[in-house]
Amino acid sequence: MKLYGMTDSGNCYKPRLAMAKLGIPYEHVETSSRDGTTRKPDYLAKNANGKVPLLELDDGRFIAESNAILLYLAEGTRLLPEERYERAVVCQWLFFEQYSHEPYVAVRRALLKYPERAKLATPERLAETLEGGNRALGVMEQQLERSPFLAGAAMSVADISLYAYTHDAGEAGFDLTAFPAVSGWLKRVENDPGHVPMMPG
Repeated sequence: MKLYGMTDSGNCYKPRLAMAKLGIPYEHVETSSRDGTTRKPDYLAKNANGKVPLLELDDGRFIAESNAILLYLAEGTRLLPEERYERAVVCQWLFFEQYSHEPYVAVRRALLKYPERAKLATPERLAETLEGGNRALGVMEQQLERSPFLAGAAMSVADISLYAYTHDAGEAGFDLTAFPAVSGWLKRVENDPGHVPMMPG
């Protein structure tokens, strides 16, 4: 399989981390939205939405959207439960990540990290993303006070999805010491077999 993505993107880190933990071989194809690569005709023919990550299967089919890729990779593995309710809870956290966590934690990180986003980093926008991110971290904190992983006793793709932008939330100005259960969970994810950091080396 081929994975098209940006090495320093949390969304692109998700499938790389899942494949590392599951021992799935793949070829990484560095593809950046910042240099226009994702808007070129050859890439748009693969993903009309012009975004990364994108997984190319061995048979030539494609899967876009990071959490959809996670569900595909995790099918039949330890990272996705078979029981109906437990699987729905995993999906619940994947939707939470995209609608309640990523728009604040990841966006705030991007505003502060990438020079081309600096003009969008207004005091109002930074305050909004800080408030929303802390709210999302608070929801995670409540769950992780009750269970070692987000969907229960076992590690799942819910944890991989939310780990991607939570583990470096400090770079975005979030104080993770205010969320001790989240901090403990980060260590458990990192201690899970096969873990790799977002940035190589």
